[in-house]
Amino acid sequence: MNITQEKIDDLNAVVKIKISPEDYTEKVDKTIKEQAKKSNLPGFRKGMVPPAHIKKMYGKSILIETINGLLSENLNKYLTDNKVEVLGQPLPVMDDTKDFKWDGTDEFEFDYELGLAPEVKFEISAKDKFTQYIVKADEETLASRIKNIRRSYGKMTNPEVSAGDDVLYAELAQLNADGSVFEEGVKHTGSIRLDSVKDKAILKSLTGVKKDDVLTIDIQKAFGSDAAVIAKLLGIEEEQATALTGKFQVTVKNVNRLEEADLNQEFFDKIFGEGVVTDEAGFTAKITEEIESMFKQDADRKLQNDMYTQLTEKVTMDLPDTFLRKWLKATNEKLSDAELEEGYADFAKNLKWTLIENKIIKDNSIEIKYEDVFKTAKQRLEAQFRMYSPAPMPEDQLAQYTTTFLQEKDNGNRIFEEVKALKVFDYIQSVATLKPEEIAYTKFAEMN
Repeated sequence: MNITQEKIDDLNAVVKIKISPEDYTEKVDKTIKEQAKKSNLPGFRKGMVPPAHIKKMYGKSILIETINGLLSENLNKYLTDNKVEVLGQPLPVMDDTKDFKWDGTDEFEFDYELGLAPEVKFEISAKDKFTQYIVKADEETLASRIKNIRRSYGKMTNPEVSAGDDVLYAELAQLNADGSVFEEGVKHTGSIRLDSVKDKAILKSLTGVKKDDVLTIDIQKAFGSDAAVIAKLLGIEEEQATALTGKFQVTVKNVNRLEEADLNQEFFDKIFGEGVVTDEAGFTAKITEEIESMFKQDADRKLQNDMYTQLTEKVTMDLPDTFLRKWLKATNEKLSDAELEEGYADFAKNLKWTLIENKIIKDNSIEIKYEDVFKTAKQRLEAQFRMYSPAPMPEDQLAQYTTTFLQEKDNGNRIFEEVKALKVFDYIQSVATLKPEEIAYTKFAEMN
């Protein structure tokens, strides 16, 4: 077998692979004999099928499979042994002039296009400057979080008259233009959350109502044409909800109110464990710490995005764009030309960042260990669980969840890539200049 590379330019090359009968004959014959021993064909005892018969029936397909295996194995080995850094995957060059007989005597030659990775040159130093935001909990955000937690541990009551964030359990019926009930229209009994009503006038009409009250609302106006909310309320598909017009009759069947839990020792112990918090000030401090910890994750993402943007703009490199466009089309059959052009700039930018990441990791001998992946996955899962309850999950149970989570290949790969990115960002932070700046969450949110 003979493999050669012809460089077209610094970013493109063609690999030529020549395969002669001595490269494949022995493998083909071995496969034929093995298949003969396993075959169970009419007219022959099992395992006694003559190899010649197998060759006559399946020889061509066995040969094709053998050649494909040799191509894949030896092309990858050649690229690895010769340290050829490619982008995407090698693409076979179609040549209609070649007409192989596939009879075991062919001298094969196959060509593959390569997109070569460019040489990446850059240096990160203290001259690279970034703002490191320290996000603080403002009164509005803190009050909202405390309210949600107290309601999560509160109790349901049924006041006579609706107010605030109550939920109306009601019958809803679509109306005709004249205000009568549309008998063939949408009818459903559901829960109207007052805090989901967008129109102020409609919200006012739903406030102060009691059981058995009947009123009329414009369903699209009430919920800001949010198809998902309307579909859930009426028990219909989102597509139908989007097209729905007209008004609905609302017959109140009940008023539900979730009362906030009292700020007492029983409540504190239930959330944080016995004796950890003993008064309202300690409770507020704990919640502040919790939400500012979540804000830190948002601030870290902002810093990382700023690093990504600044460095991809700073580092100049050319890519084999023509090859990459061809490769994307070849590996995504449903990708239209319009979709390719629309998304190529983002694809190229992300690829550029990957090359920057790889250089930082290589130049600084950065290692990614399993314990790093496990720790990160565990932190992500713990953060998800805390969204539903501030009470910490037992350590052994969280560890078991993490192990199960990482056994899913996609989860493991995703967390590995996340850890890789985090280690690169950590390195950048250790070298660049970071300027700390405190900012209220409401102001920070406006920046994103």
